[in-house]
Amino acid sequence: MNPKKLIYICGLFVALTLLISHAGWAQPKLETKAPVITHSFAVEKSYYGDVWKIYIEAEDPDGDMFKIASVVDQAGGGRYPTDWIIIKSQYRKNLRAYLQWNTFSSRAQGMKEWTQITLKVSILDKAGNESNVVVFPFTFETGVKVKQEPPAPFNQGEIPRLGYIHIDLYNPTLMGTTHWIDD
Repeated sequence: MNPKKLIYICGLFVALTLLISHAGWAQPKLETKAPVITHSFAVEKSYYGDVWKIYIEAEDPDGDMFKIASVVDQAGGGRYPTDWIIIKSQYRKNLRAYLQWNTFSSRAQGMKEWTQITLKVSILDKAGNESNVVVFPFTFETGVKVKQEPPAPFNQGEIPRLGYIHIDLYNPTLMGTTHWIDD
């Protein structure tokens, strides 16, 4: 066989192999199912600076829940970048736990009474499937009595904390100014 033809055939074989493996044809993809958030709860109002606990119960038939996405929209302030919490291996099939958000932020000094935010939480699995999105409206109010005891199924036994939401709110009325910084 001519050496040029042999090199051409080998090159074609290598290119075809790379194309097939890159496209995923070499290994059949298994159908995976998205996680499902079955129950959720969070109080709807509290003092600015309070610890806010967001309770979720979820399941994934594939057992590959990977991370929790938390997205905040603030009235007058817009959307904050997504915060991610990685799910520990023991909770990847079933979880009943809470996320903790310490709402105080030095950037939000002087947070106005009645400031409204909306927290959206979903779960992604390792295959990239996203669960249903649960929405938690929240208003900062003073003088409210907050019921801290969650309802069923979150009032049964010890509920673990999955992690902290790391989103620092800011006071939109102070955007573009620096007068709130102590001199």
